[in-house]
Amino acid sequence: MALDIKIPAVGESISEVTISKWNKKDGETVQMDEVLCELESDKATFELNAPAAGVLHIVVQEGETIAIDTLIARIDEANGQPKTSTPTAQTTTPAEEVKPAAATGQTVEMKVPTVGESITEVTIGTWHKNDGDQVQLNDLLCEIESDKATFELTAEQAGTLRIVATQGTTLPIGGLICKIEVTAGGAQPVSQATATPSQPVPATQTAPSGDKTYATGTPSPAANKILAEKGVKPEDVQGTGVDGRITKNDAVNAQKPVAANNAQPSVSKPAEKTSAPKQPVVSGERSDRREKMTSLRKTVARRLVAVKNETAMLTTFNEVDMKPIMDLRAKYKDKFKEKHSVGLGFMSFFTKACCVALQEWPAVNAMIDGDEIVYHQYADISIAVSSPRGLVVPIIRNAEQMSFAEIEAEIVRLAGKAKENKLTIDDMTGGTFTITNGGIFGSMLSTPIINAPQTAILGMHNIVERPVVVDGQIVIRPIMYLALSYDHRIIDGREAVSFLVRVKQLLEDPTRLLLEV
Repeated sequence: MALDIKIPAVGESISEVTISKWNKKDGETVQMDEVLCELESDKATFELNAPAAGVLHIVVQEGETIAIDTLIARIDEANGQPKTSTPTAQTTTPAEEVKPAAATGQTVEMKVPTVGESITEVTIGTWHKNDGDQVQLNDLLCEIESDKATFELTAEQAGTLRIVATQGTTLPIGGLICKIEVTAGGAQPVSQATATPSQPVPATQTAPSGDKTYATGTPSPAANKILAEKGVKPEDVQGTGVDGRITKNDAVNAQKPVAANNAQPSVSKPAEKTSAPKQPVVSGERSDRREKMTSLRKTVARRLVAVKNETAMLTTFNEVDMKPIMDLRAKYKDKFKEKHSVGLGFMSFFTKACCVALQEWPAVNAMIDGDEIVYHQYADISIAVSSPRGLVVPIIRNAEQMSFAEIEAEIVRLAGKAKENKLTIDDMTGGTFTITNGGIFGSMLSTPIINAPQTAILGMHNIVERPVVVDGQIVIRPIMYLALSYDHRIIDGREAVSFLVRVKQLLEDPTRLLLEV
């Protein structure tokens, strides 16, 4: 029996994908769940696995861009069995595969749950169960990744697992991930066993020999679009794909024979030696390396561009003398760690200073919701943290109510989860103000981009000893530049500058933080 393989739905906004690479060859025997090919969309790259064992017949070649639900290959299940077993074994193997599907019990569909107000799609990560496995209630099935966090999907019912979305597939919220068939009896194996050996040799087997099929002279969706734009009829193009299918390259080249006669004289002109001296002479090896963008990187890029386009972002700067804080840390860091079992860092000082300043300048702690401004009466501080998957921004909630030790402990906890890729959606949802520290990487000055829907972000930088004037004397002090990027739509320049000056005052005299003055 020939099993059609079509492009699955990979996202609500994705209408076509490109076959970047076939990992198996036409006519090759494949096993269930083997990776057949890699598919690329404008949002992600994912793998397409074999839904069954058999002989692969490729319909669409590498490099073609095709629409969702388009047939790209077939797997001849009948031809895949005789190579490994006798007819007696054939009646056993299909029976094991079909028995769960023939069950008369309830089928539970497991779909992508709502995982956050700003998340519209997720990517299927590692499957911990195989297709056809028996699973129990609350068994871990797979990991689901979003651009913010990774979380686990557990079984909602006990039964037989039927995987719909393979590893690497990108699904919208509500997309079908898998089905669980509640265990039930059935006598399907007998009829299936008799049906399997009775199948004739499918037509796909003869396709490679050059016989005409339904695909002969039929353009792929991408090729059809190109031909339409050029005004070329499909019947005037010779297809080079499987079964004579017209590929994207065929469509691109279809125009060349028409223009070849007139263009030949002009084609030879660039080859003249008159242009050769203009080319620079470069010695040594010159090579490029290409890598696919991750889903997280694509989402970050899209959102950063959106912030630049949708907000009136402006940045104001100031500098802070870090000597008072550094002296305070040097004096009490050992006792602090001994008492609280956590180190005393700069982030707790900056977090506390920002919380005080946010209460005095509430517009910096606000957000725009439609035609309204929402003023937050609390300070949920987002802390930018570097992780193996990229930059993530977990949140310290109600930071204005926390002590220095509590803030430091929470930063350590969130940073540890980020490094282990264990941050949850709750850890990263919300936030009213963001602090990012580019100074740990050596940045002297930068203009951080707002973390929407927030309206302001504070950028810390490296500490450098510089000559400054104190009480009429030139002295050397450890100076840090601060940058506050803000949305000018709701934050005026006076408020932004005053906020940053207040943060500077609190940091240069940390006693104010303790006395709340």
